[in-house]
Amino acid sequence: MSLGSAITVGNYFKIEFQYKPKIVEAVKALPERKFDFNDKTWSVPTRYRDEVERFCKVHNLQFGQKVVNEVAQNFTIPPLPELTIEIPLKRDPRPYQRTGIAYAIEKQRLFFGDDMGLGKTFQAIAAIEALHQQGKAAYPCLIVCPSAVKENWVKEVLETVNRKAVVMVDGMKNTYQEFYRTGLAQFFIVNYESLKKYFVEAIDDPGFDEKTGKKKKATLKHYHFRKKAIDFYKSIIFDESHKLKAVSTQASKISKGIAVGKETIFLLTGTPLINKPNDLIAQLGIMNRLVEMGGYKHFIDHFCSGPKGASNLKELNFQLNKNCFFRRNKTDPEVKKYLPDKSRQVILCDLSKEARKEYSHAMANLESYMKQYKDASDEKIQQSMKGEVMVRIGILKNISARGKLKDAFSFIQELVEQGQKVVVFCNLTEIVHAVQKEFVRSVRLTGAENAVQKQASVDAFRTEPNIDVIVLNLKAGGVGVNGLQDVSTNVCFIEFGWHAAIMDQAEDRLYRMGQHNNVMCTYFLGRDTIDEWNYDLIQKKREIANTVTGTEDMTEVSIVDSFANLFNNK
Repeated sequence: MSLGSAITVGNYFKIEFQYKPKIVEAVKALPERKFDFNDKTWSVPTRYRDEVERFCKVHNLQFGQKVVNEVAQNFTIPPLPELTIEIPLKRDPRPYQRTGIAYAIEKQRLFFGDDMGLGKTFQAIAAIEALHQQGKAAYPCLIVCPSAVKENWVKEVLETVNRKAVVMVDGMKNTYQEFYRTGLAQFFIVNYESLKKYFVEAIDDPGFDEKTGKKKKATLKHYHFRKKAIDFYKSIIFDESHKLKAVSTQASKISKGIAVGKETIFLLTGTPLINKPNDLIAQLGIMNRLVEMGGYKHFIDHFCSGPKGASNLKELNFQLNKNCFFRRNKTDPEVKKYLPDKSRQVILCDLSKEARKEYSHAMANLESYMKQYKDASDEKIQQSMKGEVMVRIGILKNISARGKLKDAFSFIQELVEQGQKVVVFCNLTEIVHAVQKEFVRSVRLTGAENAVQKQASVDAFRTEPNIDVIVLNLKAGGVGVNGLQDVSTNVCFIEFGWHAAIMDQAEDRLYRMGQHNNVMCTYFLGRDTIDEWNYDLIQKKREIANTVTGTEDMTEVSIVDSFANLFNNK
């Protein structure tokens, strides 16, 4: 009779056995072994397979994968509830959003798992307001999100409810309560990297492991939190919550610490969750929902077993949807009919420190030159200076493109991790190369490739599952490239042109009339840069029926004059 087992869970062997002093002493001799006080098991990295297998043979423990047979049951997921209350919103929810909001009101601690573009942000904000209308503690609400989408959350709050949102900055560290008291903000936004700054008083030194001599990792018990800061918030929204899937990260530990005791905790993620059960543990713990899953040990044994670390997935999907999860896809018939054919969103990106310094210097040079341009009395002199103005404007655009890559790459990576294929447009050769360096599973289509090479890139993007990204030069790939519509609904612009027609043609590499698939067009704009003005210019031109008219010279005149007006208004 076996006295225990050693099963594979992720990158570790989980070892459990009936207590015997002899076995305890033997397991302590295994390399890099660790003891989990929660489930009373030992773990050893899988690279020590031979040592663990010998240990099991000597002490009569079952070794290998623990096979858990799926129980034949009818796991029918119940429909989401109907929204029966009126919420003071600035725009009406789509029918499928109404059921998502209703489910959030009912559960309060849950995953919003809808596919990208279906309005997770809108539903979360609306649900917070609904809870407030019902007399439940919802405000002030803390929003934790990636840095690149902080401003998007501000915009979404303003466009969804009659409330205000503010991005937390260093100067507010000790005064943010006044923003709420005086009605200046009900939503407070912070990025994951700044959680420690606002909510952690100190972290105890965990010391060194006596046997290995390596530095120990700080656990949650080593963290001293700012209780007053945590208690201030009545609800929390964690956007892109799959960033918290690893229990060992500092962000996960702090998130767990600030979520303790909260009745309303929303986790937003477009990443399908049920395919990686182990990734759910930290997130379920943050929501205090592991108990509905049978507890930590049951979750590991029942849902994380088998050769792929996944078992009883139908049951897991049922339990999640029953207790704390909903997900709809763009292809669902009851969703697709309510989606616009094409959606656009803007992501404001923070420039790197080096790029910001370079940008400020270039802007100062341009402003000095614009003064000369304005002071030029002769129209012919002004005309001759327009070309130089365009060159200097181009330099600003190029600096912004390089400086915003970190935030842009972070966003694109999120899409790739969700299993989506992404079309990325650039202008500069160095930006194209930077994209390919970041996303090695990519192909490109630029002016440097011949017709055969271009078609090969399109075919690879269409047919090869290990190709996630195709990066196109706006001039070479913006027109005449077909075959991308069927494989991607996400197009991202790191750089863009001056005219709406150019951008519309690029967007339409993924969109065609009558396809009834929502195409999400994402524009990355450098914060406080010429990008914002450039995008506004494109949007204004979209409102004009004949977007592009006249010669290139007239186009240049229009751009320079428009920029001169911007300069005059500063």
